[in-house]
Amino acid sequence: MDHAPLSAWPWENLGSYKYLLYGPFLARLIYSMIWEKTQNPSWCLHILLLCALRGLVHQLWYSYCNMLFITRNRWILRQGINFKQIDREWHWDNFIILQAFVAGMVLLSFPFLTNLPLWNTKGIICCMVLHMGISEPLYYWFHRLLHTQYFFSHYHSLHHASIVTQPFTAGLATFLEHLMMGVIIGIPTVGTWLFGYGSISLIYGYILVFDFLRCMGHSNVEIIPHALFQIFPFLKYFLYTPTYHCLHHTEMNTNFCLFMPLYDSIWKTINTKSWDLHKRTSSGKNERIADFVFLAHLVDVMATSHSPFFFRSLSSLKYSFKLFLLPMWPFLFVLMNFSWVVYKTFVAASYNLRGRLHQTWMVPRYGFQYFLPFAREGINKVIEEAILEADRMGVKVISLAALNKNESLNGGGTLYVNKHPNLRVRVVHGNTLTAAVILKEIPQNATQVFLTGATSKLGRAISLYLCRKKIFVLMLTQSSERFESIQREAPIDCQQFLVQVTKYQAAQYCKTWIIGKWCTPSEQSWAPPGTHFHQFVVPPILGFRRDCTYGKLAAMRLPEDVEGLGYCEYTMERGVLHACHAGGVVHLLQGWTHHEVGAIDVDQIDVAWTAALSHGFKPV
Repeated sequence: MDHAPLSAWPWENLGSYKYLLYGPFLARLIYSMIWEKTQNPSWCLHILLLCALRGLVHQLWYSYCNMLFITRNRWILRQGINFKQIDREWHWDNFIILQAFVAGMVLLSFPFLTNLPLWNTKGIICCMVLHMGISEPLYYWFHRLLHTQYFFSHYHSLHHASIVTQPFTAGLATFLEHLMMGVIIGIPTVGTWLFGYGSISLIYGYILVFDFLRCMGHSNVEIIPHALFQIFPFLKYFLYTPTYHCLHHTEMNTNFCLFMPLYDSIWKTINTKSWDLHKRTSSGKNERIADFVFLAHLVDVMATSHSPFFFRSLSSLKYSFKLFLLPMWPFLFVLMNFSWVVYKTFVAASYNLRGRLHQTWMVPRYGFQYFLPFAREGINKVIEEAILEADRMGVKVISLAALNKNESLNGGGTLYVNKHPNLRVRVVHGNTLTAAVILKEIPQNATQVFLTGATSKLGRAISLYLCRKKIFVLMLTQSSERFESIQREAPIDCQQFLVQVTKYQAAQYCKTWIIGKWCTPSEQSWAPPGTHFHQFVVPPILGFRRDCTYGKLAAMRLPEDVEGLGYCEYTMERGVLHACHAGGVVHLLQGWTHHEVGAIDVDQIDVAWTAALSHGFKPV
């Protein structure tokens, strides 16, 4: 989109500091409350409250649309939202600031408009007449104008850059477009005032319903049943649907109306596919079966806010604690307690890779609950039901995340495979690739490493792999029996490279530490300066040593042809997956037919690594 007059927003360079523009309204409100002490609420209060409610309408619509466990079978376009679109729509709420200032200037210019009753029935009728008779046709022709060559290329193409719409897309437009939109909204509200029928409830009601319908049209989820139009055929000319507006974004020379298809019908720009497509999408049979499922789980109370259907701005960035989210803690805590009674996984997110749908299913259990003895049986039951449901649906691979494959819980997935030997879905823990990622990070000139969590599934595989490379592995473990069991698995001529140690002091001269068990600051103090801490412990250890470096959890970057990815996987960067998740995807892409459960096959570590690289995965 070329730079053109009134295309850029005046506060574009302010970034998130644009919210300081609400300061004058807040200051005026405080002044009126403290010094004027009037009985009637300040008009600034109404403007600020209305702005907050408008933002809430958009947020609630977004949350609903992205609750895939409710809406995925009524999606209209299934491509998903990527990071590019999210960044483009980041400042979707600019129009709310603009219209707040317009309202402020109108009220300052005409003070008598502030003295309005709470309710006026005639005002509702008057507002509807003005909207249907003036605002609707005015928007229609303005919209037609925006689709002419000059105005589209200089202004309206920004809005149409989002083919797959979301509620926030409704606010994505240039400054000029929203100036005109302010006129379209203002005609029914100001006009009703001028006729003497204005009321406070009318202002709130009209503007919030206006935003509600705009969000609905851009939701990409069909919520209006086709049966409604069969019973009342005339309604389809007075109320558009998400499908109707979605067609405008895919076939732009049709369906120009604001909310009423009547004007498209009058001026013959209605898309002939509108009602047939609406019938199909509203049937609730538009669900696409996933080829791959990553079975994740909730982490902790605050991390729940990182779910894709909570806040798009948060889930599209790697998770970190945000102080402004603290007021949400009680709500998230209630949600955590509610999860105890939920015994079914839910679809949390999705993306597409090479024509295949990948979904993340969430086990409704938090990290600490996996360590409660009385909760394990219930957790296993939930995981088992998820695997069986995936099998019934025709999912090809289901990959277990983190605690869902805990050895003490289910033997790394062996419990389910042994119990259900005829599973068609392949159950994968993905740790073979996790081991490969960790091992490929170790310097080639390393002669010894120090390993904690040495007898775990990953620790065993790393030890056996490194000893074959003639690298001494100082395995920290108190169990001689478990150490000797692993040592016996190594080739005879390599067993000497596995060394049992029982104290951190034994690694005081080793600069390569591989951490698979939580490590305290005092334990880290034994590492010599310049040590690099590789990690596979969850959660990762904190970096206390400034003279050392700390690696992140094993991860890989998705191939560049991934589509519809608009969320970050917990603490991972954009486009990066935990290695076990990537391992499951590689399993699918390779078409492997075996289950990957239980102990890691050391001989397959290099195979998994080579396969991942061949499919476009990259080390982080």
